[in-house]
Amino acid sequence: MGVETSTKALLIAMTDDAPAAVYSINRLNPECLCFFVPESAKGLVETEVQPQIAQMPRRWDWVVTPDAQRFPASYQVLARSLPDLLRAWEVQAGELVLDLTGATPAMAAAMVLSGMAASSRVVALGCPGAGPPSEGESVSIDGRERIWLQGNPWDEAAAQARQEGCDLFNRGSFGAAAALFRQIESRVSGGRKPLYHALADLAEGYGLWERFHYRQAWDKLKTSLKALDMALVWGGPPSLKAVLPLVKQNAGFLEKLVLDPQEVKEAVACDLLAHARRRVDVDHHPEAATVALLRALEAFAQLRLFKQYKIKTWDVQPEQLPEALRERCRTSFLDDVDGKYKMPLQAQFRALAGLGDQMGQAYLAQWPAMKPLLDVASRAVLGHGFEPIKPERFQQLYDVVVKLTGVADSSLPQFPNLRL
Repeated sequence: MGVETSTKALLIAMTDDAPAAVYSINRLNPECLCFFVPESAKGLVETEVQPQIAQMPRRWDWVVTPDAQRFPASYQVLARSLPDLLRAWEVQAGELVLDLTGATPAMAAAMVLSGMAASSRVVALGCPGAGPPSEGESVSIDGRERIWLQGNPWDEAAAQARQEGCDLFNRGSFGAAAALFRQIESRVSGGRKPLYHALADLAEGYGLWERFHYRQAWDKLKTSLKALDMALVWGGPPSLKAVLPLVKQNAGFLEKLVLDPQEVKEAVACDLLAHARRRVDVDHHPEAATVALLRALEAFAQLRLFKQYKIKTWDVQPEQLPEALRERCRTSFLDDVDGKYKMPLQAQFRALAGLGDQMGQAYLAQWPAMKPLLDVASRAVLGHGFEPIKPERFQQLYDVVVKLTGVADSSLPQFPNLRL
């Protein structure tokens, strides 16, 4: 018998086959051991199993089923006991092994349902001929030939869980998606782990991007892209091929943004506009979308003022402004916190108009349409009032902003839609 490297935790069923239980325990060498037994088998565990264990586990316990032939009774007692036991033993996802050798059908079903989330391996000792020779290892127990069978149910179950992770990703729940992909990674067999590690990195990257942590997001996307490219070569989901081009495009957008040495970055303005679009399309949150939209509008004004006229709206010098705005700047734009002159949104566009800039002139032309929409935004809950903004008002303001800035939706960064 080959003794394996130490197993974190083993849940083993036993009714009357003590030699099989001894073999499995000694082979798996668990740090923590839980017997799942009927009342009639407790004495057998104490007299025939425990004395034969080569190295006693650091912790052990048992769960007693009131009726080994009835699934509801077996499942109820195990489902109520096992989670607390694993938590006390600090068993993480994927660290539990299930041994079904001595289980009745009812006990086996209870073990799989209760232990599936924490397990990544199921073993059993079968009789010769129980399966194809390639699927098992022939062993001898008390002079009797048995077949050691093992497998990882998560290698098949991962596909459904992966789609759940993709759904979370597509709904913008990047943290939850990453956590689920990490769980799957911990449960699947070795060769499948890199795919889920990469998907978790991908979700974390977009989560960082959504919080404007651009450099960290770029690093995550670069790392995940390399692994996903390899996964595609080595048998990953075929649909992955359709996702990678957009991810590469996004990584390129972040690279350009991060490496741009300018103090005011055009890519940030575009990203803010895309961010506003996602807040309403993905989150269905027109209030948050409107806040982001107004910030995007300001960013485009700041970009034009800085790039064309070297005016910093957060530290403006009155002499840089058109004559008509200088006195107002001196009397109204001084910030009490840092003593600098700071221009509000409307003043930025009026400065552009006074400087003869095309964007400023477009702002004045759009002002009749924009004024009531800005008033609605100001009275919104996340503005300065108490009236929730309606989605159609956001869309109207968005259309004006797009027209004013000249930015097409097709030029904005788009997050991928995962269908793997």
